[in-house]
Amino acid sequence: MSEREDAGDGRRVTLQKIYLRDASVEVPDGPRVFTSEWKPKIDVDLDTRIQNAGQDHHHVVVTVTVTAKLEDHTAYIVEVQQAGVFTLQGFDEEDRRRVLGVYCPDTLFPYVRETVSDLVQRAGFPPFLLQPINFDALYRSGRTQAEAAPDEAVSH
Repeated sequence: MSEREDAGDGRRVTLQKIYLRDASVEVPDGPRVFTSEWKPKIDVDLDTRIQNAGQDHHHVVVTVTVTAKLEDHTAYIVEVQQAGVFTLQGFDEEDRRRVLGVYCPDTLFPYVRETVSDLVQRAGFPPFLLQPINFDALYRSGRTQAEAAPDEAVSH
C-alpha cells in the first residue's frame, strides 16, 4: 500500500490496489504484415474512467488502444485497461476531481506503458514505446470543454 499525505492539512491519497483489468492483442492481417516493409502508421487512443467505489474509495481505469497499420492492413491492435483503487480523504470537490483526473492516471500510466510494450513485442513486432502523457493538460482541457458545453458529457 502506498500513501501520499500533504503537509499537515489532513488531505491524504492512499493507493489500495493496482491491477491489470483487461489486456488484448490482435494481429488481424498476420502473417501478411510480417512480409511487408515495417513503416506503420500508429494511432494511440487514451481514455480515463473514474467511478466511485464507496466511501472515499475511487476506481480509476486508464485505457490505451494502440493501432498499427501498414497501408490498408491492420498490423496489430493492442488494448490495455490498467486500474487502481484509491482512497481520498480531506479534499474539497474540486481538488478531489483534480487528484482523480491527474494524480491517479499518472500513477497508473507506467504500468500501461510496460504492458503495451510487452504485448507488442510478444505479438512479434518491433518495440513500441508509449510516449509520456501530460494528464494535467488533459484534465485542464477537459474542464474547459465541460464549462463550454455543460450539457454534454466530457471524457478525460
